Amino acid sequence: MTAHETAPVAVDMAALPLPTVEMDGDALFRLGLAYSAGLDGCPIDRVSAHMIFNLAAMKGSVEARIYRREMSAEMEHDEIAEAQRAARRWIDAGSTTLAA
Repeated sequence: MTAHETAPVAVDMAALPLPTVEMDGDALFRLGLAYSAGLDGCPIDRVSAHMIFNLAAMKGSVEARIYRREMSAEMEHDEIAEAQRAARRWIDAGSTTLAA
C-alpha cells in the first residue's frame, strides 16, 4: 500500500456546514441527510446525522423522525447516546426553538 492509500482524509472542520438557529426543520433534515450520506462537503458521520435529525424532528420535521429511527437501528447504543448528548448540549446552549 502507498502512503496515499493509508493516510486519513483531512477534513477542514471550519468549512463543514453546521446547524444554525435560523434553520427550520426541513433545512435541518437536509443537513442531516448530508451527514448521513456524505453529501455537500459533509463527511459520513452517523452521530452528527442522528443529532441533526433530532434537532429537525424537534422543529417539526416528520421525515427527520423517520430517518432518525431508521438510522438508530444501524447504530451502536453508545453512538446513539453520544448523538442525544450532543443534541441536548446544542439545545442547552440556546441554539434552537422547539416546534409548538
